[in-house]
Amino acid sequence: MFKRFAILASAVSLSTLTHAQSPEPLETIEVSADFQQQTLNQTPQSIAIIDSEVIQKRSAQHLQEVLNTVGNINFSGGTSTARFIQIRGIGERSQFVDNVNPSVGLIIDGIDYSGLGGAASLFDIGQVEVFRGPQSGRFGVNSLAGMVVMQSEQPTELLSGKLALGLANYDERRIGLAIGGNLGVLGNARLSVQQFYQDGFTNNVYLNRDDTEQRDELAVRLGVDSQINELWSLQTQLHHIDTDNGYDAFSLENNRETLSDEPGKDDLRSTALRLGAMYHGFDSAQLEIAVSGLTADSLYSFDEDWTYVGIAPGWEYSSFDAYTRQRDDLTLDVRLTSKQSSDLLGLPTKWTLGIYHYQKDQQLSRDYFNWDLGIPTIFNSDQQRRHYAVYGELIQQLAKRWSLLSGLRLERYETDYNDSNNVVERPADTMVGGNLSLRYQLATNNYWYTTIARGYKAGGVNGEALGRAKDQQLESIENYLLQRATFAPEHLWNLESGFKWSSGDGMSGRVSGFYNWRDDVQLKSWINRDQSFVGFLENAASGKNYGLEAEVNYQLMPELEIFANVGWLKTRIDGFVREDGTDISGREQAHAPNYTANIGLQGSLWDNWAWSVQADAKDSFYFSNSHDQRAQSSVQWHAQLSYYWSNWQLKLWGRNLTDEQTDIRGFYFGNDPRDEYVTETYRQYGEPRRVGFTAEYKF
Repeated sequence: MFKRFAILASAVSLSTLTHAQSPEPLETIEVSADFQQQTLNQTPQSIAIIDSEVIQKRSAQHLQEVLNTVGNINFSGGTSTARFIQIRGIGERSQFVDNVNPSVGLIIDGIDYSGLGGAASLFDIGQVEVFRGPQSGRFGVNSLAGMVVMQSEQPTELLSGKLALGLANYDERRIGLAIGGNLGVLGNARLSVQQFYQDGFTNNVYLNRDDTEQRDELAVRLGVDSQINELWSLQTQLHHIDTDNGYDAFSLENNRETLSDEPGKDDLRSTALRLGAMYHGFDSAQLEIAVSGLTADSLYSFDEDWTYVGIAPGWEYSSFDAYTRQRDDLTLDVRLTSKQSSDLLGLPTKWTLGIYHYQKDQQLSRDYFNWDLGIPTIFNSDQQRRHYAVYGELIQQLAKRWSLLSGLRLERYETDYNDSNNVVERPADTMVGGNLSLRYQLATNNYWYTTIARGYKAGGVNGEALGRAKDQQLESIENYLLQRATFAPEHLWNLESGFKWSSGDGMSGRVSGFYNWRDDVQLKSWINRDQSFVGFLENAASGKNYGLEAEVNYQLMPELEIFANVGWLKTRIDGFVREDGTDISGREQAHAPNYTANIGLQGSLWDNWAWSVQADAKDSFYFSNSHDQRAQSSVQWHAQLSYYWSNWQLKLWGRNLTDEQTDIRGFYFGNDPRDEYVTETYRQYGEPRRVGFTAEYKF
């Protein structure tokens, strides 16, 4: 596999990456999620920008279809679309009974969708910002490893929009409309609506169906910018997401042919509203008051035995597992941001000061077969969590070329958990995060920086482990489970240094190196006894992650551009012993490939024709911390050819053109009654060869 990667890298002679694949210079790209307005090159941290052109080049519908363009990022399957993301080897991979605290958060138009990756439709998204490294000083609890920020196209005063139609193999159909303009006294607005359908990549041979993993997704987003009066302005975001997806991914033969008689579901229905009011009446500062609310109902279910009744009489079992969740979020963020520099300790200083409140209420109803009782059972849980924080940031000009950036956040969480197993827990803690960065401007648009940052992730309750400790099938490990009633917060220190540049010869890029120290690392563990599975989080002593990231974009000539994105990563777990006594100290962390790359070319043939060819490479990685099975390394090739005529763009596209088999999730246990449940590795595969056609009309 390494030879394949080396050949791929030598084909472009530069082993580094880009995302701003457009004629517009990189230095003009602004980072929307920063407190103070800064360009991509000015920000003293590793940020990757995926703009609308990159999304178009890959004909991407969902966030998971562009994540491989970013170095040192991975995602996990186990769902119809990626719900959890890993950055620099850190991040959750699944959610079953217990509530999880994502290490990598997701924000869409200022609304926190962390843990709801199914909502990440890319239609009419103008920019995706991937923050690598701890961001707790800026975003708080859901950003230990990083943050993904999606920003819709902004409302405009002039009438504008687009109509997009698409067809592809696997019966894929998509239609989307975005339209915006001035609404008089209401201000400028933009509405986007997209309906997407696909049969999925699974053939259920028992049911004779090819749509048991269908994706049927509706995404509606409305943005309104209103000028209330001379002093007040208001930004409104309204979202509605409705996904009706199937889940039937795993097969006993490790292919795309399943035998399940009760295929699962992966549904999400969410509505969210954000109001951001800005007061401009202060001479030296701007006041922003942002309130957002989100309600989400989800269903995640699957055929637990993956088979049908009668496949192996005397050995088989039949079981269905369904998780129905209701989530209600409310966020209040109030901040003052300086309009211009003021004097602080004799230094020109820009500043931000804010207070924050976040509450998340989650109710779970699990419908499953209880093997200890021998009957179907309903398990219910209710968790209420409250977060309170104060934060601030300073940008100080030390000298003509030297700047010091510092940020600090103090956050407290309080949890109230109870469930139908009579488990009651109320963990709480106070956490501190922030960053200190030194930046030097070598020349216009050229910056060197060094940053030290501290991130945190809240602790929580292992309700399943506590509730199942008395099961007869698990009585031999009762004390082991009871000792894992709760898990502590995790903290991460990150030391990072990098260089960002844009030159006049058509080359621009960003290079960074980092070293992470993780304390009280939260690791997911599993215990399997016969048909009983128990998952829980526990704290390992420590972990280390270090590596490099590089992005380069080079305009070889007006009609030819080369881009490359590379990540290199090393990880280590220390002080972690599995339930069976195996000490895996020194092993790599799960879902942490040693290298990732996205390399390609794009250009024009004639006046109206454009093309691109690119490849994604990913190293092998461990599926889990509970076993030592690995995903295979892979290289995927993608291409597109576009024709522009008047306001139309007609495009032929393909992803994974060589039909490479890629692993996105893996388990290790016995589930085949035909061989008496011998332990095996079971894999979920990413998308196969995709080909399609899209037509887009812009006005």
